[in-house]
Amino acid sequence: MTDNSLSQAQDEAITDAAAHWCMRLHAIDCTAEERLAFEQWHDAHPLHAFEYEAMLEIWDVAGGLPQPTTLVAPMVRAKLAMPWRTFGIAATVCAMALPLAAYSGWNLGWLPNSYQHFEANDNVRQVTLSDGSQVELNLGSELTFSNYKDQRRITLKKGEAFFSVSHDTEHPFIVKAAEGRIRVTGTQFNVWIYEDQVRVNLIEGSVLVSSNDAVAGDGLRLEPAMQASYRRGDITPRISQTYDNDNSQAWRSGKLVLDDLVLTDALPLINRYLSKPVMVADHSTGSIRIGGIYNIKELNNLVASLPKVLPVYLTRNKDGNPVLNSIPQQAPKS
Repeated sequence: MTDNSLSQAQDEAITDAAAHWCMRLHAIDCTAEERLAFEQWHDAHPLHAFEYEAMLEIWDVAGGLPQPTTLVAPMVRAKLAMPWRTFGIAATVCAMALPLAAYSGWNLGWLPNSYQHFEANDNVRQVTLSDGSQVELNLGSELTFSNYKDQRRITLKKGEAFFSVSHDTEHPFIVKAAEGRIRVTGTQFNVWIYEDQVRVNLIEGSVLVSSNDAVAGDGLRLEPAMQASYRRGDITPRISQTYDNDNSQAWRSGKLVLDDLVLTDALPLINRYLSKPVMVADHSTGSIRIGGIYNIKELNNLVASLPKVLPVYLTRNKDGNPVLNSIPQQAPKS
């Protein structure tokens, strides 16, 4: 986002101010007066809000850096291959928050030389990463890409993505999803995440899947037509075989396929498209089965129609979420 009415000097001043506020708001001694001043600055111009959000993205990347223990010399700023604005943001944050790492972060593998952020809201979106890899994002999905000296790192924050990864054995491609990770060098695979659930489907090549970064080792290997799934806190992922009629990628054609699933399994697939997730009232409701092919842009209509096709009725909980309740079966007359 740019404003053609501002000079480059004014633009850079906004970037510097965004870096300052990012630092102060993360500081332990930040005062209430400072927070009020920040809110006034933030709301004063749309570009202020944009620059601050961009600064937070870079701050998240820098937050994982190790703390240097020795002085690095000579103190020469590493020239990172970023657009001038992104580089300016990263350099400003690092120069203020981690001055030693800012000078040699790339060579030490601490800082990326390329950083990208992508979101898909109302439409499926296809993007190209700076390493040449292709990513297709499902509705409501968000991810970031950071290219480090020794690895390429994706963080899938929410939603679903299909990856066609450029082959590079020297720079593995790592996708972080919940507490786990998927490690590849070049392949095609799909990653779905909803709340604490993650599912990985391999199409081509091979990947290593770990459900918990705290557990030593590279994880379990998937071959084509295999699937791994895990929840937050799982020590190891669950591995299963997929078949020719696997419909995990139907979303790429705008469809959601529910193949005779119980509601407990179907609702996470439906809810990730909804602003208000649908709940089930009890176990018996969750065991009711549902099938069909649905347009992913019209799933709100599906919720309203469920009482017409299933033995359920809708209520709402105190948070306004729709709740499915099974209709009790009448006992047969004697």
